[in-house]
Amino acid sequence: MREEELYSLPVLVTNYLNYLGGTLNKSSLTVLEYGSDLRMFFRFLKVHRRLVPPDTEFETIDISDIDKDFICSVTLEEAYAFLAYCRNKRNNDSNARARKAVAIKRFYRYLEVQSILSGKNTIAFLDSPKIKKSLPKYLTLEQSVALLNSVDGKNKERDFCIITLFLNCGLRLSELVNINISDISFDNCSLKVLGKGNKERIVYLNNSCINALNSYLKVRPKDAVIDRDALFISSRRTRISRESVQKMVEKQLEKCGLGNMGFSVHKLRHTAATLMYQYGNTDVLQIKSLLGHENLATTEIYTHVYDEQVRQAVERNPLNERFGALADDDVDDE
Repeated sequence: MREEELYSLPVLVTNYLNYLGGTLNKSSLTVLEYGSDLRMFFRFLKVHRRLVPPDTEFETIDISDIDKDFICSVTLEEAYAFLAYCRNKRNNDSNARARKAVAIKRFYRYLEVQSILSGKNTIAFLDSPKIKKSLPKYLTLEQSVALLNSVDGKNKERDFCIITLFLNCGLRLSELVNINISDISFDNCSLKVLGKGNKERIVYLNNSCINALNSYLKVRPKDAVIDRDALFISSRRTRISRESVQKMVEKQLEKCGLGNMGFSVHKLRHTAATLMYQYGNTDVLQIKSLLGHENLATTEIYTHVYDEQVRQAVERNPLNERFGALADDDVDDE
């Protein structure tokens, strides 16, 4: 969803999104995601209630005319029907459907607190789809080295620096593209990062990051640059976009033989955290601070990664292959 599309939403939804950004300091990306989810929800309701012709293209359904009475009349059953639609018709996985459920519940909670709802908030009882817990996917140390060694091309220094920061600092994509030169302190070997909820944190830079930054800054464009303080510059002399970074990382992963393996920009963040936990003698509280996590439980997933590796190592013990099968055979029947 584009920012200009926020104005095509129902007034109450627009007011809520303004509240998220202006009062709760939610990031612009979060606001746009909530807006997109709520737009889909109310478009579905128009179809569900047969308020548009059957052959109307879903993406063209106008919801700007939806008023307070319509919004307050939404039932819990309709919310569940929407989640079923997301699964059956749009192939949304449990994570995507859970996010949509949260967006709807929080919107109606806002309406309840603001005394806008005319009756009981039944949407408060909406259950989110169960999310399958899985270990984060990450590159091994050897794969990380191969990725860095394969970086080449006309923007070699810039791209190498970007991937180096991802793999060493565990930055989010939004954090990386928003880095300014003025955020870097070479004296303290640190970087000021603006994370989720507009929360600032300090990330310390190792020698690998400092060397990569120095190499890139020597060749960074200076003439006709629109945003002079932006660290990473595109070929159009503007601040590099999220999409450009994603495409670059995908291209480099493909080049070193790691394409089509489920790796992405965000997996580089997982890689940084996992490598630090495995090799850096770093505890989860330190990693929590580095990554900018609010909850320790979010960070503890990386301890489970290590635990799973240890378990697999035990399973691969050659003695297990030879004698492991004896365990079931030797159990006496009672």
